[in-house]
Amino acid sequence: MKNKGLIVVLTVVVTLLCLYYLSFTYVSRQVQQKATAYATLPDGSISYSKKQNYLDSVWHEPVYNFLGMEYTYQEVKQTELNLGLDLQGGMNVTLEISPVEVIKGLAANPNDPALVQSINYARERQRDSQESFVELFRQGWQQHAAGRPLRDAFFTAANRNVITSQTSDDAVVNYLNEKVENAINTSFEILRTRVDRFGTSQPNIQRLQGSGRILVELPGVDNPERVRKLLQGTAKLEFLEVVEIQEYYQTLAEINSLIVEENRANAATAGNTQQPAATTATDTAATAATDTVGGNDLASQLATADTTATADSLSLQMSPLFSLNRSQASLLYSVRDTAQINRILNRPDVQSLIPSNLSFVWDVKGFRPEGGGDPMLSLYAVQRERGGRAPLTGEVIERARQDFNERGQPEVVMVMNSDGARTWKRITANNIGQRIAIVLDNYVYSAPVVQSEIPGGVSSISVSGDRNDPTAAIQEAQDLANILEAGALPAPARIVEEAIVGPTLGEMARNQGILSIVAGLGMVVIFIVAYYSKGGLVANIALLFNIFFIFGILANLGAALTLPGIAGIVLTIGMSIDANVLIFERIREELRGGLSLKAAINKGYQKAYSSIIDANVTTLLVAIVLYVMGQGPVKGFAITLIIGILCSLFSAVLITRVIIDWMTAKGDASKMSFDTAFSRNLFKGGDINFMGMRKKAYILSGVVIAVGLVALVLNNGLNMGVDFTGGRTYVVNFDEPVSPTQLKLDLSDNFAGAGTEVKTYGANNVLKVTTSYLIDVEEEASDAQVQSALVQGIEEATGKRFVQDGASVSQGQFSIVSSSKVGATIADDIKEASWEAGLFSLIIMFLYILIRFRGWQFSAGAILALVHDVAITLGAFAIAGALGMTYEVDQVFVAAILTVIGYSINDTVVVFDRIREEVGNRYNKVTLLNTFNSAINSTLNRTLMTSLTTLVVVLILFLFGGEVLRGFSFALLVGILVGTYSSIFVASPIAADLLARQKDEAEVAKPTTVRQKA
Repeated sequence: MKNKGLIVVLTVVVTLLCLYYLSFTYVSRQVQQKATAYATLPDGSISYSKKQNYLDSVWHEPVYNFLGMEYTYQEVKQTELNLGLDLQGGMNVTLEISPVEVIKGLAANPNDPALVQSINYARERQRDSQESFVELFRQGWQQHAAGRPLRDAFFTAANRNVITSQTSDDAVVNYLNEKVENAINTSFEILRTRVDRFGTSQPNIQRLQGSGRILVELPGVDNPERVRKLLQGTAKLEFLEVVEIQEYYQTLAEINSLIVEENRANAATAGNTQQPAATTATDTAATAATDTVGGNDLASQLATADTTATADSLSLQMSPLFSLNRSQASLLYSVRDTAQINRILNRPDVQSLIPSNLSFVWDVKGFRPEGGGDPMLSLYAVQRERGGRAPLTGEVIERARQDFNERGQPEVVMVMNSDGARTWKRITANNIGQRIAIVLDNYVYSAPVVQSEIPGGVSSISVSGDRNDPTAAIQEAQDLANILEAGALPAPARIVEEAIVGPTLGEMARNQGILSIVAGLGMVVIFIVAYYSKGGLVANIALLFNIFFIFGILANLGAALTLPGIAGIVLTIGMSIDANVLIFERIREELRGGLSLKAAINKGYQKAYSSIIDANVTTLLVAIVLYVMGQGPVKGFAITLIIGILCSLFSAVLITRVIIDWMTAKGDASKMSFDTAFSRNLFKGGDINFMGMRKKAYILSGVVIAVGLVALVLNNGLNMGVDFTGGRTYVVNFDEPVSPTQLKLDLSDNFAGAGTEVKTYGANNVLKVTTSYLIDVEEEASDAQVQSALVQGIEEATGKRFVQDGASVSQGQFSIVSSSKVGATIADDIKEASWEAGLFSLIIMFLYILIRFRGWQFSAGAILALVHDVAITLGAFAIAGALGMTYEVDQVFVAAILTVIGYSINDTVVVFDRIREEVGNRYNKVTLLNTFNSAINSTLNRTLMTSLTTLVVVLILFLFGGEVLRGFSFALLVGILVGTYSSIFVASPIAADLLARQKDEAEVAKPTTVRQKA
């Protein structure tokens, strides 16, 4: 072998680099252990806030000295091997930037009925369409605009340089697409600034190419609600003059009259003409008060109402706008009544009564009355300029910081630019003695009375926080300052996918992953030595190098190690031994042929190269498809698999060759052997007539596929996870076993009859609850509403008390250890991407085999075998479901199916490679089947050995990998068995039959050709 020195040098260099990068992980773990020891309380529990305080204190302190170079803890964390959220806990959020506000902001009239209808059309269609929102909007416009050109909606003074009276619809669509893309890019930069200042270590934020979505990963986060507010807050800051109630009382009175008259009309229609005697007098007083403005204010209106009347009679005296108000000098309502007030104020007939320069906004936080009762919220009336604009907005804010006022309460101090300072000076000078509301995202944060003119352009927002948690107010002020300084989002950001993993579940997944790697590695090491003797020892050394390189390269690239990534490593352990099996089997063949040890080694490596390249390239192509087209956990699996394949090629082919050549340098055959007494005649490969059994194999495969189809029909298809259907999933940990069937029935009322599934998740005291309740509702409060309904339902059904995720739950308690959410829109996108990935993989495999083997018959045989393998694997899931073993079909399942495709084609190309070697281009129908038989028999040892080692590690993954990977490993178990079978009994026979048919047709056509030439 040439260039041995180069390979040795390269191995040493890569090893040293991996040691260097992994050393940061070692140092980081030491710091974390110290932090854990510092935060451990006397009762053995860990205070996560105390642990975070310790880590914050050393964040900028040197903790690692490498050859005189000092690294702070922050630099160590940036270089260490990252753990995914599923291994350490945290929050993963996918945000979608809404193009609706961008389109409305560019429109000449945002309330144009055709524009509104077109936007609603695009919203509905987007759920089941892969076209862009702007393109769907155009389709809606063509349906609802009665032939008007699209430029009519966007022909404004601001757009006059781009959109003219001659601009085509295509040009307008391109303009809108450009503006939407700019909004997404701007939102990404703003969100990245917010996330970087959030305070968590190793945050990750990235754009998901090809979509208007942004992925945010925050390890170690334990306050999801705070994260949601940070990410979804648009930071639309406005300074508005507060209108006192005396100035708009006439408007309130008109609204009251409108609703009272409507209630009377409804009552009359229902035949309710008899009113209580007490109502007549009060009704007259209410009507008189409604018609009077000035001396009679809201206080007198409330005073004349008969407070002893029933709710029905009270509605005939005054509207909820008055009857639910709890103050005589302003508008003050209970929190539970705010929805009813909003419905009234949003009515079109009510909107027509409100002056165009007047709008109503709620206080951001309520307060509890001293005597107790429901929290109360103030409703402010604020005055706007023409077009609904504010006289001063957040664009003028240059800096914002968290501070404390003279009473020691947290506040946010804002410093304006010169233009803002001048405007602020004018506004405050004109409103001395009046209130100015500081409105953020349409909520009033404070409404102070202006005492004097403010010339410096400095203002502040008070933050009240929670009396029971003093740190919450400081955190809120810090987040608010962060949002204001980072800037306003150009369009609202909506969470379409979310996953929260508690520290308990993350630690359990980490332990299961380590156990899977160690157990899989141990089994392969023992088995390969028992089969290949000293050759097995060399293969194990290469395998250890392979795993070491994988971890080192992951650390070098800054990639995160996830639970599916661990599955990729476990799978690599099984598959990386395949290259050594191919080489060793070739060497054993040459030794049986009479060659010397050195000649057999040279010949064996030389003949194995082609099969090794083909087998690994096909799997590598599938892994690349997974990486490019997959999302979330699939990407983690794909990147690890790609690194594993490349490392195994280097270690199994080059490193083993250097070691074997070194061991046999002096021609001493006793130093190297490739078999044992156990393996010498095992799987030797005889003279089995595989081609003679092909018709029986076709029938067997057809029967198995038919049984799977019947099971699919009987089970109403596969058990689709929320990745493909949309919904929310919660993993709930109980102190004792709970019946999933009974809990499902108990939760049905809380989830308003929405589709709900409850099943055990690993242990019998852990349940997985999946529901579609409120999944189509886009309001931010829906997440908290669903979780509240879940907690309330479980508490009522079991009598247990909900506690936050911790190391364990005590008697009579339960906790939610993880949760996830997939919106209906993104579920459709995941489904579409999965189909595309599968189809694209098949096309790539067809083309690769066509190029490598120069015959469409080989491509057809391989692709039909892959379809056969996928069909049987899907059928196996349906059969397992019928037997009570239900596995969800999710993104990780798609990764498993594509891995089965890669593995099956790996097996097939090895057989095809031997067939190509023996058949060449010279064959006839008689010798063709014999040659196929010979090729399959000669590779049988390799096929069974590779399948066996891979099956062992996948079985360990199935047993110890945890519930998250249970469906993944089950699919691989079935796929490996079926893939091994199909490479022998499906792919090769189909290729042989097609080649034989082509030979027959050529023989028939030959005499005709001769006669034509004569």
